[in-house]
Amino acid sequence: MGKGYNLTPFPQPRLSMIHRNHEEVPEFEEAPPSKSQRKRDMHALQNLGEELVALSADQLAKVPLPESLAEAVLEARRITKHEARRRQMQYIGRLMRNIDPEPIQAQLDVFKGLSKAEIARQHRLERLRADFLEDEKALAAIADAWPHADFQQLRLLRRNALKEREQNKPPRAFRELFRVLRELDEAGEDGDAQA
Repeated sequence: MGKGYNLTPFPQPRLSMIHRNHEEVPEFEEAPPSKSQRKRDMHALQNLGEELVALSADQLAKVPLPESLAEAVLEARRITKHEARRRQMQYIGRLMRNIDPEPIQAQLDVFKGLSKAEIARQHRLERLRADFLEDEKALAAIADAWPHADFQQLRLLRRNALKEREQNKPPRAFRELFRVLRELDEAGEDGDAQA
């Protein structure tokens, strides 16, 4: 083997000896993360912070953040100078080292529509829209789920979506119908959470 080649690509665990019943038993300790890994982790947290800064105020309110991190994110949104913003993002990354980023990432995934629950919800609403377009009797299911819905608006959107389909026009009312159903569903969830 030539000089200068390190054939062990991963950090080797340190071996220490523990005394059990007067016997020496080897125990492996996990080596601390490498400097490169720490740097990658830091950049991942900063990227997560960038996503937080890019959220709307309503979305940001739904993310479980400690007060200090929430204040730092709001401050970063106000900063316009490049260097000051870069330093603020580094500060956000440092704050995030002391918290569990999983709940934050989970909520961001929900906003992006990546979570399984969110995907299932989207599919359920799409099926409801399709059923409603096929038969106006599906309005009874909508009334059961959301008694406060504007049924006149829903009927109008259904009629317009069917016209669009017949005339091969862009599906504006079709999309608007989905948006209204999604808002009704979100309002229903907020009501359940408050109850």
